[in-house]
Amino acid sequence: MEDLIQTNYAIDTFYFLVMGVLVMFMACGFSMLEAGMVRAKNTAEILTKNVSLYSVACIMYLLIGYHIMYVGGTEAGGIFPSFGFLLQPENTAEAVVASGGDTYYSNRSDYFFQVVFVATAMSIVSGAVAERMKLWAFLAFAVVMTAIIYPVQGMWTWGGGWLSEAGYSDFAGSGIVHMCGAAAALAGVLLLGPRAGKYASDGRVNAIPGCNMPLATLGMFVLWFGWFGFNGGSELKLSNVDEANAVAQVFVNTNIAACGGLVAALILARIWFGKADLTMALNGALAGLVAITADPLSGSAFWSMIVGAIGGLIVVASIVLLDRLRIDDPVGAISVHGTCGIWGIIAVVFSNDDATIGGQLLGIVGIFGWVFIASLIVWAILKYAMGIRISEEDEERGADVSETGIEAYPEFSQG
Repeated sequence: MEDLIQTNYAIDTFYFLVMGVLVMFMACGFSMLEAGMVRAKNTAEILTKNVSLYSVACIMYLLIGYHIMYVGGTEAGGIFPSFGFLLQPENTAEAVVASGGDTYYSNRSDYFFQVVFVATAMSIVSGAVAERMKLWAFLAFAVVMTAIIYPVQGMWTWGGGWLSEAGYSDFAGSGIVHMCGAAAALAGVLLLGPRAGKYASDGRVNAIPGCNMPLATLGMFVLWFGWFGFNGGSELKLSNVDEANAVAQVFVNTNIAACGGLVAALILARIWFGKADLTMALNGALAGLVAITADPLSGSAFWSMIVGAIGGLIVVASIVLLDRLRIDDPVGAISVHGTCGIWGIIAVVFSNDDATIGGQLLGIVGIFGWVFIASLIVWAILKYAMGIRISEEDEERGADVSETGIEAYPEFSQG
């Protein structure tokens, strides 16, 4: 029996780590998607943001964030976190055996899996503020976001805080990760303002095409691939028949939701715009993935396809609506992760008998309210202290030149 417990511990720890690696690969997906969706003259800068935010997130979550979210000993239903540093001691073989199998993965594997989620939330912000935000202002915000803002609402939910006690259900983070990132992005975009030339004085919305659709498409597929780790790893273990079957169900539902989202967005774009818009198709797949993330386990594959398809329809409408409201989001991140994250949270009620509409709505209000207000304050401080937007001249030349000094495509004319 002791050998079986230790073997299962090794299997589940290894599974957790591999799923974390898949989620880490999503950083590549975000980088490629955003690099393809911005103009050539801003590519090196957006790539610098993405590689830097990942490193900042890992450092700050190690130093402060993980302790706030999981280690601090906050009582069940708590609101205020306990601040501290670094990680708790690793499990010993004796402690694992003594738990009778209740301790089934390494503490270090838990930190690794959780930190790549934090980086995902921060990656959402980078796309929404692309092409006009100062690099160092963005990284300063990343420090606060990954050390405090994200971990506090994470403690309220996955850490056993008040939203968890209120019955909020979010399997892999439609709200805790995706809506959280979108709320922080929205706060930044509102203070930042739109890109020059995006909105005409007569109310017209001017399209600003991205420079590399093949790269954006690759980025979407990398994110889709990484999402199997995002949702599959959130089952937390694999080492018995029931858990293995659950992981398989999560994988199937995750995949079919993305398919439903892409097809629905593609059809709606054809009907609405008269064209099969590739960018809407890409965002439709991501919308389906975000929507199913709140509960990729309880529902059937057919229901998951419907959830994803509704997400695909919602994202097209949301992108158009935000443009009409003059909220400029170059990659559609707020719509994909925010609007569709809200839909995913609500959709849980239809597939999970333990979820209530009251608990889900409370989660939406609690997470969005905290993250948006806290982010707005931080963005405002940064705007006053150092400025958050590059100059008009630098925006015209491109952020590559002004912020990084390196052009991504030096052989070609910038546009």
